[in-house]
Amino acid sequence: MSTQHTAAEYQAELTVSGRTQEAEGVVSLTLRHPDGRELPAWQPGAHIDLLLDGSRTRQYSLCGDPEDRSRWQIAVLREPDGVGRGGSAHVHATLTEGERVQVRGPRNHFELRPARRYLFVAGGIGITPLLPMLAAAEAAGGEWTLLYGGRTRGSMAFLDRLTALDGGRGRITVAPQDETGLLDLDRALAAAGPDTLVYCCGPGPLLDAIEDRCRTRPPGTLRTERFTARPADPDAVSDAFELVLQESGLTLTVAPGASILQTVLDAGVQVLYSCTEGTCGTCETEIVEGEADHRDSVLSAEEQAANETMMICVSRCRGRRLMLDL
Repeated sequence: MSTQHTAAEYQAELTVSGRTQEAEGVVSLTLRHPDGRELPAWQPGAHIDLLLDGSRTRQYSLCGDPEDRSRWQIAVLREPDGVGRGGSAHVHATLTEGERVQVRGPRNHFELRPARRYLFVAGGIGITPLLPMLAAAEAAGGEWTLLYGGRTRGSMAFLDRLTALDGGRGRITVAPQDETGLLDLDRALAAAGPDTLVYCCGPGPLLDAIEDRCRTRPPGTLRTERFTARPADPDAVSDAFELVLQESGLTLTVAPGASILQTVLDAGVQVLYSCTEGTCGTCETEIVEGEADHRDSVLSAEEQAANETMMICVSRCRGRRLMLDL
C-alpha cells in the first residue's frame, strides 16, 4: 500500500461561465463553481492547475479580481503547432462556455511584496499575473510603471483594461516589437530607483535579459516568473546520494540518472507534482537536513539560499545525504 503525502489543496470541477477573445490567439476564461459556491481566496501572482482530459496538467495565472470569490479568471495563449505541450490548443478547442474542467490550487510563488515603488515588465501573455498586481499597487497608493511588450499590438491582451487602470497618467508603456523593437530595459531600469521592486513575467529571453541587467541592483528587488524552465547547466554534477524521508521512515538512494521525485514515487510515497520541469512549484517540499542543489525556475536566489524548501522534480543534493519532510 502506498503512503500518501499530498498537500490539502483545493480541487473541484468548475464551469466555464464566460469566454472572451482578448487578443489574437488569446482567450480569457471565467470559471465558477457549478453550485455557486465561493472559490478559495488568492493573492496577486497566484496560479491554478487545469487538469485537462485526465492526463495533462497545465498552470495558468489568475488575472481577475482577488476580492471576487465567485469566479476565477485566466487567460490562455494558443501556442503555434509544434510549440509547447498541447495544453493551450486543448483549452482553445474544447473549453467553451458551459464546459467543465477540473482545477487545483491556487498556488503562489510570485507574491507581490509591499513597496513604495514598482516597475512591472511583461512580455506577451506574461501580462496575466501582473494585472492583479497593478490593481493592488494602485489600491495601496504605491507608485508604479508598466513596460509591456508583445509581437504586435493586436497580439497584446487587456490593453483596454490597462488603459482604464492607468487613468491617463502615462504610467504604461506599450511597446509592440514590430513598431518599437525589443523592450528598452536599460531605460526602464535606469528610471527605477534602488528601492523599486521589479516584477517581470514573459518569455525566457526577456527574463534572462532582465536578470542580467539586475545583477547590480540590491538583492531581492527582482522577482520573475517563468513559463518554461531555464536551460540545464551542462556542467552540473548529478552524483548518487542518500535520501531520508522523515515522515515515512524510509531511507532511499537517489541514483545519478534519477530524480528525487521519481525515487520517492517508486518507493510508494505519493506526492503532488505536475510539470516535472521545475517551473510550477507543485512538488515543493520542506528540507529537514542537508543542502539542496537547487535547479528549479521557481524559487528566487534568496529563497534558494535559505535552503528551507526545494522542488524535488529537478533539484538534487549538495553532499551525501538529504532529509525531507515526506
